[in-house]
Amino acid sequence: QVQLVESGGGLVQPGGSLRLSCAASGSIFIFEPMAWYRQSPGKARELVATITNTNSPNYADSVKGRFTMSRDSTKNTMYLQMNSLKPDDTAVYYCHARITTPSGVRYRESDYWGQGTQVTVSS
Repeated sequence: QVQLVESGGGLVQPGGSLRLSCAASGSIFIFEPMAWYRQSPGKARELVATITNTNSPNYADSVKGRFTMSRDSTKNTMYLQMNSLKPDDTAVYYCHARITTPSGVRYRESDYWGQGTQVTVSS
């Protein structure tokens, strides 16, 4: 059974940094990071970073220049490096990946989500 497990959230002061990790486990043939989202109380889920069809990251204007999305294919892990954090970045962050798994003699591609990790930026 495939799982995406997030880690790295926490409490940080304004101007600080955090690195979120999202690791896939299980029987994986292809691991394809898709995006990072976040959601604050009372707000809609917001797309923070995504991989375009040219395989380059694209960022929301609110995080551009501060956040970096990356991956380590050898570890089936995706990352979100967050620098110069602001109180407005406070939210639960979710990773999204598309994973191909063996299914009998075929392969199955499915979307998976992490469980969410809380990021709180406060002095």
